[in-house]
Amino acid sequence: MIIAIDGPAGSGKSTVAKLLSRELDLELLDTGAMYRAFAIAAMREGIGEDDPQLVENLIPTITIGFTESNPKHVTLNGEDIADQIRSLEVSQLASQLSAISCVRRAMVASQQSIIQSGRWVLEGRDVTTVVAPNANLKIFLTASIEERARRRWLEMKDMTNSPTLQAVVKEVVERDHRDYTRADSPLMLAEDALIIETFNLLPEEIVRKIALLAQ
Repeated sequence: MIIAIDGPAGSGKSTVAKLLSRELDLELLDTGAMYRAFAIAAMREGIGEDDPQLVENLIPTITIGFTESNPKHVTLNGEDIADQIRSLEVSQLASQLSAISCVRRAMVASQQSIIQSGRWVLEGRDVTTVVAPNANLKIFLTASIEERARRRWLEMKDMTNSPTLQAVVKEVVERDHRDYTRADSPLMLAEDALIIETFNLLPEEIVRKIALLAQ
């Protein structure tokens, strides 16, 4: 059993996927956390999107995985970095690096290897079309740019040096553009995906809708 949850940044994928994995007793794979972990590895080495060769050279030198805990935390070379991956700076760099083909190929290969066996709910911005095109159930979550930016801002507003709402709106617009226009694995709507507009819906309501479909 594989349930793939796709959609743009801030559409509620992570929250819904976590709740759904508990509801249906499925393993959870947060593909976005893997790109964020790669971004942290690049930041530590002083590598940016304008150094594609250095980015490619970095790939075989690191190991991205997950803890055995529930929920699973993303790890970088065995270090739990779950508390480091949600900053605006990491989000921006992860989005930029994810548009580089060698990074996407490496991440997708790793993700497909992880879900080869078992029961999974996975979320990300290419999981229904690239990572798990044969998923048993495909969901595409969406909401307006303003609503998605507001949600992300609420998640970060209590952090140290938290961004302004205007800065988050700008970041969401930029990420949408990169996600939809990147040459490798752009964000696309799978023909057999069910679209769920998440505005004014509680995460628990969305989970109930998906759980019924999964029966």
